[in-house]
Amino acid sequence: MTSYLRGERVIGPATHYVENQPPWRVDVDEYALNTPLRDAVSAFGADWAEPDLHRVGELVGTLDFQRDAELANVHAPVAYSHDRWGFRLDEVEYDPSYHRVLGAAVSAGAHTSAWADPRPGAHVARAATFMLFAQVEPGHACPVSMTHAAVASLREAPWIAHDWLPKLYSRDYEPRLLPAEQKTSALVGMAMTEKQGGSDVRAGTTRGVHLSGHTYQLTGHKWFCSAPMSDGFLVLAHTRRGSVDEGLTCLFVPRMLPHGTRNVFRVQRLKDKLGNRSNASAEIEFDGTIAMIVGEPGRGVRAIIEMVQRTRLDCVLGTAAGMRQSVAEAVWHARGRSAFGALLLEQPAMTAVLADLGLEAEAALLSGLRLAQLFEDEASDRDIALRRLATPVIKYWVCKRGPHHAYEALECLGGNGYTESFPLARRFREQPVMAIWEGSGNIIALDVLRALTRDPASAEAFADELAAVRGASAMLDAHAARTLALLADVAAHPETAAARARQLTEALALAFQAALMLRHAPTVDAEAFVASRLGDDRAWQFGALPPGTDAAAIVARH
Repeated sequence: MTSYLRGERVIGPATHYVENQPPWRVDVDEYALNTPLRDAVSAFGADWAEPDLHRVGELVGTLDFQRDAELANVHAPVAYSHDRWGFRLDEVEYDPSYHRVLGAAVSAGAHTSAWADPRPGAHVARAATFMLFAQVEPGHACPVSMTHAAVASLREAPWIAHDWLPKLYSRDYEPRLLPAEQKTSALVGMAMTEKQGGSDVRAGTTRGVHLSGHTYQLTGHKWFCSAPMSDGFLVLAHTRRGSVDEGLTCLFVPRMLPHGTRNVFRVQRLKDKLGNRSNASAEIEFDGTIAMIVGEPGRGVRAIIEMVQRTRLDCVLGTAAGMRQSVAEAVWHARGRSAFGALLLEQPAMTAVLADLGLEAEAALLSGLRLAQLFEDEASDRDIALRRLATPVIKYWVCKRGPHHAYEALECLGGNGYTESFPLARRFREQPVMAIWEGSGNIIALDVLRALTRDPASAEAFADELAAVRGASAMLDAHAARTLALLADVAAHPETAAARARQLTEALALAFQAALMLRHAPTVDAEAFVASRLGDDRAWQFGALPPGTDAAAIVARH
């Protein structure tokens, strides 16, 4: 494990004196160093949040925070089904470092600040805050994201919202399971998928029987329950009222019942995940578990759709945050290590790779913050239509790009990058989850088709987004024309649409990103991005930029 004694190298015997290695990348302001993020925050209307973002940037850049990020992943959570006397516990114990990371994110409002303090740019500011924390430690971002997204569903259920939303809006952090009257804050998790269904949530076998009022009693299992020590969970179950089958319904399961009674929430085991080890995912069982309905009986998918859109947005933000970490670590290494008579940063081949990684990271960042802007409270009907289509489009593409981007950045560090002592190995393992969570590739691509079918205004809004930069790039104009023609052709042939969903989604995503780069990135960055992604000479791997690209200027921006 990395030594964090002083944040400096320890000088040992002469035979072990280390040269030609970069200094520790600690005690930096991650917001101040991220020029693309600062520019995007201003461009999308949240420059009023800069003082808070600088404070967060300084916090996550400290030695102590980075140490906690590593410790939280080295000391994985442990599940306890019973206590020493045999009483049922169903608790998960986290390392104290994880609580410090999560507590800091909650204190900064990375979870629900946009809901608690609505104002123009609030969702962009919250997105930027979320990204700064997720850049250094991604595991805790799961309960932070779910709590943010859950508000969209819970506020439509006043019998829950009255008591719970003030706790979700709180910036306190209390990790213990306590009666609601003793807690000033709360976090929310989710448990949707089951063994036999996966993304096909309607195939679940969990059943709910109506008791009285808004209350049901659940029996069943959930194959993936994220953040099982949360205070409440949104779940799906097939419900029944008397002799009437109501259909798939959304329900809210509190961990604690009134007067301190524990709800039945049996933690069977924790998942042995590929990615982060800091946050737990569990298999759970319901057996007479008390839950409250969210939305209307039998309209479970409708009740969670806005929540799903927001968690998909956070998948984009989390991936973009990971890309930023990858670029920052790779550039830092290249600035501090020499080979073949020059700094790595000055070697043309390395400069091209770093520049290309930076372009990808900036396009992902702009895509995420543009989507966040579309979720603002003052969003127009056009914005709402655009986000219905753009959210799955960008979720599909950015999250698919994440693992390849992380690998290429890891390679920039050579053998060091392949070790767990450096953060990019952990990042490489983490990036795939963003493409799987809230719908893997095929599900997301099919949702793109669904958005086009159910909301024709979304296609019109997307076309308007591209029209805003018409004439700025002949390559983008040609790509946009091909993409819109492909869209029309897919719509005209529904029998073959599913097989072409990925092709269409990729084309839409690249058009969206290229338009954003032309509007918001420096000319040299925008032109290099468009040519390398849409030009006739585009390549498969990072680092194959068009001849004449000022790669050094692009790297300097990052």
